[in-house]
Amino acid sequence: MPKAMIVSAQPEASEAGAEVLMRGGNAIDAAMTAALVQGVVDPQMTGIAGFGNCQIYMPNKGVHTCIDFHGKTPLAATPQMWEHLLISETRDGFGFVLQGNVNDLGYQAITTPGSLKAYGEAAAEFGTWEWRDICQPAINYANNGFAVRPAMYNWWVNGASLGRTDVSARLGLTAAGRRLYFRKDGTLKMMGDHFENPDLGRTLARIAQHGTDIFYHGEIAEEIAADMQAHDGLLSAEDLASYSTTRTDPLTGSYRGLEVATNHPPGGGVMLLQMLNVLEQFDLAELGHNTTDYLRVVCEAMKAATADKEAFVGDPAFVDVPLQKLTSKDYAASIATRIRNGEHINVDRLLPEAKDTTHVAVIDADGNCVTMTHSLGMPSGVITEGLGFMYNGCMGVFDPRPGRAGSVAPGKSRFSSLCPTMVFEHGAPRVILGAPGGTQIAMGVLQTLLNIIDHNMSVTDAVAAPRFSATSNVIDIMNRIPEYVVAPLRQQGYEVIRSPASYGIAGVHAIERVNGELRGAADPGLDGVAYGV
Repeated sequence: MPKAMIVSAQPEASEAGAEVLMRGGNAIDAAMTAALVQGVVDPQMTGIAGFGNCQIYMPNKGVHTCIDFHGKTPLAATPQMWEHLLISETRDGFGFVLQGNVNDLGYQAITTPGSLKAYGEAAAEFGTWEWRDICQPAINYANNGFAVRPAMYNWWVNGASLGRTDVSARLGLTAAGRRLYFRKDGTLKMMGDHFENPDLGRTLARIAQHGTDIFYHGEIAEEIAADMQAHDGLLSAEDLASYSTTRTDPLTGSYRGLEVATNHPPGGGVMLLQMLNVLEQFDLAELGHNTTDYLRVVCEAMKAATADKEAFVGDPAFVDVPLQKLTSKDYAASIATRIRNGEHINVDRLLPEAKDTTHVAVIDADGNCVTMTHSLGMPSGVITEGLGFMYNGCMGVFDPRPGRAGSVAPGKSRFSSLCPTMVFEHGAPRVILGAPGGTQIAMGVLQTLLNIIDHNMSVTDAVAAPRFSATSNVIDIMNRIPEYVVAPLRQQGYEVIRSPASYGIAGVHAIERVNGELRGAADPGLDGVAYGV
């Protein structure tokens, strides 16, 4: 029986983290090692120039905290700067399409990155290993290379949607990108091709030697700032030097007697708690898993949480988020009444999120737990010559219309659906989970928890079950949900769009403790794996 468990979306990252656990490192050491490897072997999903949220639980030290490291709008940004360029909002509500895609591709799409700072802080405060040892597996993968995996290649081919710039334009935006991602004949590398990134290896080696400060105040910061200035970017040396993570206690709630701990805004935990509160008002087991009535009830809860997110949720440093109301049982009961009465809750969009994220979850033999979701958003395509990493493209999710919860403002973070979550039973962790998947993340995490708690599924079955989502007035379903289930929804006036894919609506990764036994599950729609050690 394994005493520790790690699960992530990349086998290389899970393997690196498992080796840390086997060599005596704790969950934090393993998670940060895996995170750095993820940025090398899945470089459009995450990286040192990205953002995210990490929840850490250490029962023997009395630690339970969240490190929020969302990207922050550069100080040069202004609320009105793109208002005149607005074309549309993406159907899933996770981004805006502007003329010239200036918010989506290139140097103006970049927010101040927080990932590397968060990795370093977590390792220094809660880990046991030396920083240089945590960095070494990622350096090795960058220098020695690896084979392009199916999920990595699939994103290269199919990652652009809903009005966003084609992925090939991102990969080939810079000379460094063209050298990395394309063959000598100009065609995109294929699945199974060897991929190595010696520039990133050298960058990570400098970070291993000098610490993360070199990225925010030192010579790497100077190289980043010079490149941004030369290409009319918004990001500056001042932005890097002033960046700080945010620490909070977890945002907590309950579901059917279990304690749920998730993240505060600008993350998606508030949506998860609101949906759980609403669905607690229904006998979901009696409705039956993925029946017509079940889909309708859960989708209306999703729509209610989405509508409230659009109206009220943003960076709490800039927006007064009514958390007490949004997470209250009484408010959830009022939404449940509307659903019972057959109401179709409305989600406004300009016209009828980038799914570029990854996750790692770890439990060690001492009961320490880490769940971290980290991302580049829809990556900007920018790679500074000689540094090897791609920057986030998080400006694409800010609302170009002033005066809204998600509007642009200097130093502001934009809402994301990231919700790394832990569920406790009798004071001990029962499930730790999270997911990539853009605006669908909270929906995938929600359904996995419902599958475990209401439908008594194993964690493997809960993660693999077909999912659906409603982040607009449209219901999206995966292809394994049969048409005879959704046909009655169409008759009730719902628009239902069937994905050609069998797996999707986030890529959930989870660990469950059952009677003291650890069980892990990696989403079968991605390349990940769970290792028990």
